[in-house]
Amino acid sequence: MNPKNTLILLSTLGALIFAGGCATLQNSPSPTTKPTSTEKASAMSIKKSDFGKVDGKKVDLYTLTNSSGAFAKITNFGGIVTDIQVPDKAGKLGTVVLGFDSLDKYLAGHPYFGCIAGRYANRIAKGKFTIDGKEYQLTAINNGENHLHGGAKGFDKKIWSAKEIKGKGFVGVELSRTSPDGEEGYPGNLNSVVTYKWTNDNALKIDYKAKTDKATVLNLTNHCYFNLTGAASSILNHEMHIVADSMVPTSDAGIPTGSLMKVADTPFDFTKPHKIGARIGAEHIQITNGKGYDHNWVLNNQDGDVALAARVTEVGTGRILEVLTDQRGIQFYTGNYLDGTLTGRGDKVYNHRFGFCLETQVYPDSPNQKSFPNAILRPGETYTHHCTYKFSVTK
Repeated sequence: MNPKNTLILLSTLGALIFAGGCATLQNSPSPTTKPTSTEKASAMSIKKSDFGKVDGKKVDLYTLTNSSGAFAKITNFGGIVTDIQVPDKAGKLGTVVLGFDSLDKYLAGHPYFGCIAGRYANRIAKGKFTIDGKEYQLTAINNGENHLHGGAKGFDKKIWSAKEIKGKGFVGVELSRTSPDGEEGYPGNLNSVVTYKWTNDNALKIDYKAKTDKATVLNLTNHCYFNLTGAASSILNHEMHIVADSMVPTSDAGIPTGSLMKVADTPFDFTKPHKIGARIGAEHIQITNGKGYDHNWVLNNQDGDVALAARVTEVGTGRILEVLTDQRGIQFYTGNYLDGTLTGRGDKVYNHRFGFCLETQVYPDSPNQKSFPNAILRPGETYTHHCTYKFSVTK
C-alpha cells in the first residue's frame, strides 16, 4: 500500500474512533447526575379511575404520584383524601391516614375521614346564628343539641366537579361546587374551590377559596385522621408539638365558654413536644369535657401569614408530619370516638385513639362569640385559607 494512503487510512480510523468515543461519553449519564426539574416533573403523574356511583352519579378517584413514588389519593366525593403513602426512615412506603379503598365503605358511614368539612366545620351552638339582625336556624342538629360540620349532608357528602392540574414540582386536582342558598339552612349561594397539590417533597398543599352572594358563615377544613405508624398501633406514642400558648375551653358538648385558656402548667401545653398519651388521662375539666383532646388551640401566628402550626414525630417509623397554615386556630382531636367497629385498608381495625386530626380553621362557634375571629363572608369578599401537610423522616 502506498505510504501516503496508509497514513490517510490511519488518520481516518483514528478520527472515527475518537468521534465514537466522544459520542459514547456524551450519551452515557454520569452516575452522580441528578434528575433535572423537567425530568422530575415528567416523572410525576395523575391517574383518574372509577370509584363508583352516588345517586346514579359517577364518582372518580385521583391518584397523585410524585417523582419518588409517594402518592396521595383524593376522590371528588366529599373531597376525601382516601390515602397518603410516604416513606419511613428505611425508605419503605406506607399509609399515614385512616380510610377505605372502596366508596361503599364511605357511604356506609364514617367519622368524617379525610373529607372537606363545611359549610361550617366544627360546632355551632344549637345550630343558630345571627347576621345583621336576622337569625338563621340551621336544618340539622346533629351533635347533641348542636350543629356539626355543616349538617346532615354537608360538603363531605357532595360530589364536586374536578379538574386535573399540573405545575412546577406538583400534580393536583381542583374541586369546585356551588352550595345553593338555603342548603342545610345556610344563607347565600356559595361558590367554593378547593385545590389539592401533591408535591415532590411529600407535601399535600390545600387551598380554599369561596365567594357568596349573601352574607353567610363559613369555616372550611380538611378532616384527615393521621397515624404515622400506618395504624399498626395507637397514636398515643406520637410526639406532638403545637405552636400555641392558649386554647379554647369548652363545655362537655364542645361549645366554647367564650374565654381563652393559657396552656402553661396544664395537659394542653404542647409548646414543647410531648407524647400524646402522656397526659391524655389527666384530671382536668377540659380533658373530661373532651373525653381526651378535642379542642381548638389558638395559634401564636395571628397575622395571616403561613407559618408552622404543629409538628408530629413518630419515633418507630421516623416519620414526621408538619402542619403549616394561615388560619388562627387548629383543632386537635385524638380519635376519642373510634371504637374498633370500623375496619380500614389492609384490614386494619380502627380502635380507640388510632387516629388524630389537626384541622386548621377559625374557632368553634365563632358566629356566636363576639370576641372570636370573624367567620362571616359577605358579597364582594373572597374567603381564602391555606394548609400544608408536609411529611419527612428523622435524620
